[in-house]
Amino acid sequence: MAAPADTRYRANFTKGGLMVPESRLVADLLLQGVDAAGWKRAIAGDNLLRKRSPTTALTKALLIRARLRTMTAGLWRLVRDGDKPVATQALFAATITYSPLVGDFMDLVVRDLYRRFEETLKTQHWDRYVEDCHTRDPRTPDWSTGTLTSLRTRAFGMLTEAGYLSDARTRTLRPLTVAPALVDYLKAHGQDYALRCMQVNAR
Repeated sequence: MAAPADTRYRANFTKGGLMVPESRLVADLLLQGVDAAGWKRAIAGDNLLRKRSPTTALTKALLIRARLRTMTAGLWRLVRDGDKPVATQALFAATITYSPLVGDFMDLVVRDLYRRFEETLKTQHWDRYVEDCHTRDPRTPDWSTGTLTSLRTRAFGMLTEAGYLSDARTRTLRPLTVAPALVDYLKAHGQDYALRCMQVNAR
């Protein structure tokens, strides 16, 4: 089911996780300021992202670009030039802004788990959260079982990539310190929501 245009919650991250290597390449294109023709040539023609088909490459690239465009060139540079932890955290901040379904999960659920010294992120934490999304925003779509499973898998995968979870199997919660360079960027650009969602284990 398609989401209403004004709904807060969208299934807009089922097509990929954080995709750090690919995102570095897309960030470089954005920093170069390539035009539409240059974008299509790089992604579909030159297969910059090394995907099996132009359609897959364009789908991934468009998702990455949409996430990155919630931020500015300063964050793009962190993605392109930062070491892997910094680049990964920067991408997660952009994902939170692009996908409040992920951001609110961090802010409302994961923060509470840290506060209560819970050790594990469980499947039911996500499932209950999605049910509650309909209360917070009645326009939230009634997603199919397959979409719900994909959303949960992707969300948990991104939390693992970002460093909040030990691995995708045990999903043990880990303390995480947001990189100072990213904190500075988010504060300087008024990205309070993304910063709050990332600092869920701050004391």
